[in-house]
Amino acid sequence: MAVPHSLPQRIFLLAYNPDKGRVGPGANLGAMLRAAALADLYRGGHLTDERGHAAIDVRRPCHDPVLDALLEEIAGSKPHTWQSWIGHRQRAAVRAVRQQLDDDGWVHLQPHKTLGLFHTTKVTIRDLRVRKELLGRVDTALHEPISSIDPADAALVAIIAAGDLRLVLDRKTRRANKQRIQELTELSEPIGPALHKSIQAAAVGEV
Repeated sequence: MAVPHSLPQRIFLLAYNPDKGRVGPGANLGAMLRAAALADLYRGGHLTDERGHAAIDVRRPCHDPVLDALLEEIAGSKPHTWQSWIGHRQRAAVRAVRQQLDDDGWVHLQPHKTLGLFHTTKVTIRDLRVRKELLGRVDTALHEPISSIDPADAALVAIIAAGDLRLVLDRKTRRANKQRIQELTELSEPIGPALHKSIQAAAVGEV
C-alpha cells in the first residue's frame, strides 16, 4: 500500500493516536519531525556530516516543500550541529508537515475549539490502513535480517526510539528489541543519536 514519501510525514502519521483522534500529549513530535527531515536530506545526499555538523553537500532542489525549506534554512546559516538543527523551529515543523499531509490528501484538517475557547486544528487520517502499513514496516525492521531493511525504515525506527514514541514502541517492545534498535540507530547516524541528545537537553532546560 502507498505511504507518504517523506520520513517527516510518516513520523506524523505514526504519532497520531486513532483511538483519540489526535497526536498524543507528551510526544516529542517537533523534534522527531526535524530529525526526520534531516535524515531525508542526509540519506538523499543533500547533507553531509562534517565533524558533527550538518553541511550542504550538493545544493539541488528536493521537490518537497518541508525538505527544501530546511535546506534553505541550513544554507543561510552558519554551521550548526545536528542536535542544534533538531532543536530549531519545532512548532513550525509540526505545522508544515501537517499542512503537507493535508495538501497531499493523507489527512483532513479542520479548525476546532477546545472547551469552546481555544482554537486548534483537528487532524483526521483519511485512510487508517496507511498508518497500519507504516506500523508493519516498523515491525519488519525489528524482525527481518538487518541486511534486507530499507534504510528509510531503519531511520524511521531509530527516530521513533530516540523520540520515545511509545504509541509505536512501548517499553516491552523496546526491551525485547534493544539490540536491533541499537543496530538500526547506528545505521541512521548521525540522526538518531543527535535526536536523543536534543530531547535530553530540552528536558533539563539546556539551549
